[in-house]
Amino acid sequence: MTVTRARSFWGWGWEDKFPNTEARKAQGEHAQLMLGFAPERCDEPPSLDAIELRDSRVSPPSSLASFVSAGHETRVRHTYGRNYRDVLRGFRGDFRPAPDLVATPSNENEISALLDWASGAGVAVIPYGGGTSVVGGVEGSVDDRYPGVLSLDLGRFDRVLEVERSSMSARIQAGATGPELEAQLGKQGLTLRHFPQSFEFSTLGGWVATRAGGHFATVYTHIDELVQSTRAITPRGLWESRRLPGSGAGPSPDRMMLGSEGIFGVITEAWMRVRPRPVFRATATTHFVDYSRAVAAVRALSQSGLFPSNCRLLDKREAALNAVTMDGTHVLVVGFESADHPLGPWMERALELVADHGGTCPKGASYREAGQREGEGGAGTWREAFIDMPYLLNVMASMGIVADTFETACTWDRFEQLHSNVIAEVRKAMKDVCGKGFVSCRFTHVYPDGPAPYFTFIAPGRYGAEAEQWMAIKRAASDAVIASGGTITHHHAVGRVHRPWYERQRPALFGEALRAAKAALDPAGVMNPGVLLDPAT
Repeated sequence: MTVTRARSFWGWGWEDKFPNTEARKAQGEHAQLMLGFAPERCDEPPSLDAIELRDSRVSPPSSLASFVSAGHETRVRHTYGRNYRDVLRGFRGDFRPAPDLVATPSNENEISALLDWASGAGVAVIPYGGGTSVVGGVEGSVDDRYPGVLSLDLGRFDRVLEVERSSMSARIQAGATGPELEAQLGKQGLTLRHFPQSFEFSTLGGWVATRAGGHFATVYTHIDELVQSTRAITPRGLWESRRLPGSGAGPSPDRMMLGSEGIFGVITEAWMRVRPRPVFRATATTHFVDYSRAVAAVRALSQSGLFPSNCRLLDKREAALNAVTMDGTHVLVVGFESADHPLGPWMERALELVADHGGTCPKGASYREAGQREGEGGAGTWREAFIDMPYLLNVMASMGIVADTFETACTWDRFEQLHSNVIAEVRKAMKDVCGKGFVSCRFTHVYPDGPAPYFTFIAPGRYGAEAEQWMAIKRAASDAVIASGGTITHHHAVGRVHRPWYERQRPALFGEALRAAKAALDPAGVMNPGVLLDPAT
């Protein structure tokens, strides 16, 4: 008998990965040793049947009824993304922003019919991929100018439609999750090689719509670099760009759709640049006593032309939190991969640069070919912690601990000041609203002109006030990022959470141009209102 694995309706990931009470209490004891404080609670999640929803305020016409539902469970499962506040509200059984309807179309004609009806009825439409947004991008929190909210789930658009080997390109539907598209490409020895932390559940369309960051720490850092052309259904009709390796023909239509977060229409498919699966891999775990010298080593690597696939710096707190090392050193994980050639010379030069800046590599580099996994050391430990990290939000929410991550990017000349300001402001905010707390930093991606630092904060919560405490810390962090010359997001998108700071970051005239483009493509203003822009007036 086949057992279907269920995703959690309130938290991150698979339902069966939420630890039992005893395991969570043990994790709490570990937290006390690491963080300096212990959780005071260990609550149990709600049952799906216990969730109360308001009645649906709108009904679909009979022509749409076959793929539009107002069912209790599907509305619950399409209510939130997965940031800390989302998980906390789900754990506490608060699903007030639930959509009125959930649509699961299977072709573009059905999407067009949905958008026609929604535009005429004034119903807000929120495109939904894997539901992994951490910025409120899929939440139906719209004002009363909209009589209802419809979540448009692309789950049936899950296939690799075509592979064109001579150009190393594949046409992939937007609802395909990371594992689904990789399994289909893998049958032909190919890979998209885009592995965000949400890879297991997020979708191609979501990656394109949010300009997601992926596996590569240098060069191909964003999904942008892998998009060859896009296809979308807007309330005004079809949007499809020409498939090209590059073009200088005016502003790029693909660039306009990348990062649009569903405000123009529904991305249905894209031609993507794929590659042969890697055969050769090299990894090394290096250690630094001095953080500034570790940062200088990363800068040297980013500007060397070696372009490592992995170049992630973990400060000593981040390294300890993820059990990479407990010796108080800062850890730099360096990796290279290729489908064509061994990687010895690249790694040897990288380790020379590390040594030039005071770094050591006690266990030396590890070289592997396809299928081998042994000998990865800290790199393997980090990878496992990276994939499992979002599950900790579930545990934190159950214990009333306030925790989250945020990321940015800045030029190298601004990093020292940005890092100092952000750490100081987050610590101050945690002390003010929580009494104490923990903050750490890692680099997820690096460029010749600057890094993408990614911060983690954890603090004791006060029952019933955790969401407000989280927002106070998030606000302090975001203010410090913008004031220090960083971007409000490197790869987490804008959504509803980041919008106040995005408006401070973008040029005013660009905001006007964006509103004009939305008016042209979505005259009724029904597409994901409140994301990137104010709802239609």
